[in-house]
Amino acid sequence: MNQRKLLLQLLPGFIPLFAFLIADELWGTKIGLIVAVALGIIELVFYWIKDKKFDKFILLDTLLIIVLGVVSIVLDNDIFFKLKPALIGVLMCAVLGVSVFTPSNILLNISKRYMKGIEFNDQQYRLMKKSMKVLFWLFVAYTALVFYSTWYMSNEAWVFISGGLFYILFGVYFIFEFVKARIMRKKIDNEEWLPLLNEKGEVVGKAPRSVCHADKDHLHPVVHLHVINSKGEIYLQKRPMNKLIQPGKWDTAVGGHISFGESLEIGLQREAFEEIGIKDFQAKQVVNYIWESDIEREFVFSFITYYDGDININKEELSDGKFWSYAEIKNNLGKGIFTPNFEEEFNKIFPSLKQK
Repeated sequence: MNQRKLLLQLLPGFIPLFAFLIADELWGTKIGLIVAVALGIIELVFYWIKDKKFDKFILLDTLLIIVLGVVSIVLDNDIFFKLKPALIGVLMCAVLGVSVFTPSNILLNISKRYMKGIEFNDQQYRLMKKSMKVLFWLFVAYTALVFYSTWYMSNEAWVFISGGLFYILFGVYFIFEFVKARIMRKKIDNEEWLPLLNEKGEVVGKAPRSVCHADKDHLHPVVHLHVINSKGEIYLQKRPMNKLIQPGKWDTAVGGHISFGESLEIGLQREAFEEIGIKDFQAKQVVNYIWESDIEREFVFSFITYYDGDININKEELSDGKFWSYAEIKNNLGKGIFTPNFEEEFNKIFPSLKQK
């Protein structure tokens, strides 16, 4: 995820603090302050040479060390300095909280500024928000622990919590996210990918089939084929009882998804042969519309064909199939015999066809 790349870019900003914690433990606060500031300056120069600009986060971190370190020395009280990592935590909680719980995604805007030309599709944006929500609660817990250690725990405990624990905690999180992403990628490598469409039916991306069936925001294309014989009868398929959607009901003769990179015509021919064994037919596109079920949202491209040849249903895909007269279908609408999608499409297409 791109927000992980961004946070990895921000981690060098914590190095001066970590250096101070080690130097302070070995040589005292003043030496620790000198070491931390020197390291911060070296980092600023390095990133200036590398990127031709100052890293704002490292600059902020170094300035905070200077201000809080000087206050601690002058007042002979290190409580102000010890609060510094907690203040950074509060800042990160604020940035993440606004990004996650309001329309203003600050972290997304920063990501685009750090990684020029980056674009997010809807799926990537939702995944980013999900990861940022986890990071938000991690930062809340971490910041609360730093505040607690500042007031109520030993200096050694505070040193570990405000320094080493940060890298351990977020290192474990990044490793977990990396492993999870690898597992997910391996899982979907052999899965069919479907095109994602906008409301105009234009391809705007792609996603695995399982993702499309789990999120209504993933509008994807399907083709329907209505088969009509010379008697004017309409062929319907019966859905198997093991289907997730509308099991055991009668439906359009052919219906299936279009794979990414596949044309409507090729997808229609493929689905027709796979489901009812017909090929080399002429089809006419009659209507397009968006259909939303309980689990998915489809952009339907509906076709009709006139056909009197043999039909051989695929028993692995369908449980039955037969021709129905217009009157038989009309008289059984709304009785739970047909799928709701077929009934809506029937009312869109066949009354006008019958009049012709």
